[in-house]
Amino acid sequence: MYAYIDGKLVFKSPAYVIIEAGGIGYQINISLNTFSQLGSAEHCRLYVWLHVKEDAHTLYGFAGEGEKRLFLHLISVSGIGPNTARMMLSSITPEEIQTAIVKGNVSQIQRIKGIGPKSAQRVILELQDKLRKEGPDTLISLPASDTARDEALSALVMLGFARNAAEKVIDQEIKKTDDTLTVEQLIKSALKSL
Repeated sequence: MYAYIDGKLVFKSPAYVIIEAGGIGYQINISLNTFSQLGSAEHCRLYVWLHVKEDAHTLYGFAGEGEKRLFLHLISVSGIGPNTARMMLSSITPEEIQTAIVKGNVSQIQRIKGIGPKSAQRVILELQDKLRKEGPDTLISLPASDTARDEALSALVMLGFARNAAEKVIDQEIKKTDDTLTVEQLIKSALKSL
């Protein structure tokens, strides 16, 4: 599986881009949100997801890891495919989608082209608890963590633990050891308590 593609931006349109990396040109489908964030840069990095079908292998690209995570949540909902999820991310911002899902705002999601009332309700029903559990900052790209605490917290959240529960356990472990644990030791200790 690909995590990201980093290279020279050869072609850019609202629907897709071509990035040359290692002498290979990758055609990557993007949302309007990603298109607007690319600007006029000649070099870019897109976080990608590969969709494998019987007759095609299609890459979908995202400006940030948060948008990619939301896309993966959306396609996990029955009846929402990659193109519909891309349309959703193009219609309104990822932050607006997440807020609408968490607050149960069916009408806002239903306004997106291709999403009817039943699909909107299904998206909310299946994703509301997941997105609540992840917290409001799930769409923010993971920062380059400066401390063992931050790195351990990011790792635990990526493993599926609730952010607030992971924070409490990590803070307890740090208090016990006076902040002398490495990232690995901190994660292992926290996993025993979670």
